[in-house]
Amino acid sequence: MTVPAFNFGLLIEAEELVPHLGNDKLRIVDLSRRSVYEQLHIPHAIHVQPKLLVRQEENASGFLPDEEGLEQLIRYLNISSEHHVVVYDDEGGAWAGRLIWNLHCLGFKNTSLLNGGIHAWLGAGLSTSSDIEKIEPVENLFQIQFDFSHRVEYSALLEKVNNQEIQVWDCRTEEEYTGQRLAARRGGHIPNARHFEWSTALNRQNHLKLHPLERTQQRLEQLGFDLSQPVVVYCQSHHRSGLAYILGRLLGWEIQAYDGAWSEWGNRLDSPIITGELPS
Repeated sequence: MTVPAFNFGLLIEAEELVPHLGNDKLRIVDLSRRSVYEQLHIPHAIHVQPKLLVRQEENASGFLPDEEGLEQLIRYLNISSEHHVVVYDDEGGAWAGRLIWNLHCLGFKNTSLLNGGIHAWLGAGLSTSSDIEKIEPVENLFQIQFDFSHRVEYSALLEKVNNQEIQVWDCRTEEEYTGQRLAARRGGHIPNARHFEWSTALNRQNHLKLHPLERTQQRLEQLGFDLSQPVVVYCQSHHRSGLAYILGRLLGWEIQAYDGAWSEWGNRLDSPIITGELPS
């Protein structure tokens, strides 16, 4: 893949983006609510609706789209291999992280999450726009080169769980994890999954930016995670775990996302499930 002339990491700050606004090889993607986007957004940002990121089936709501759906996403984003995609939202990075995961799965790696999203942008006093960006179609749209090393499906995960061969990170709420809140036919969590809610990594006093990574790593290790060993993360529909996937990558963790998520695992009647309180 051609590497564009951007020295961006997977996580960037608002101030890093400013000098590059208007660059035709930069695609800024806004996954905020449409009402927010229409009122204000980062100049030159295009709006993407979350429904473009998922494929729904009867018992699961967050699957990776099929090849046709992913090609539609690439056409909508209007990106070539020379582009760099910077993604943000208005919720701390979950939908933005999900889009980055989708792009990684289809082989596009030139991606960055804007730390804190639109909240951090506004907090820094940077200019916004309400204009709808019109982009000329690019030549040589990116061609899908599937990389499923970032994804795990039900059967493979079930085998690893049964053999106790994988760490599992449940990033839903405590009530979902224990089974007190039912969001599928059955409640609870995947056996041996440890709980660390996705939003715990966000600093609500600092425009929804991530807490220092050292702090998040320490908390994960206190829960019993070994960051030198692979992990699978899940939520209800691989929305909230979009940010958890990014956190794992930032921490240098070998991380996969289970996009079937609890909507698949909890709706199946044959999947092993644990209910009950969090460990003290």
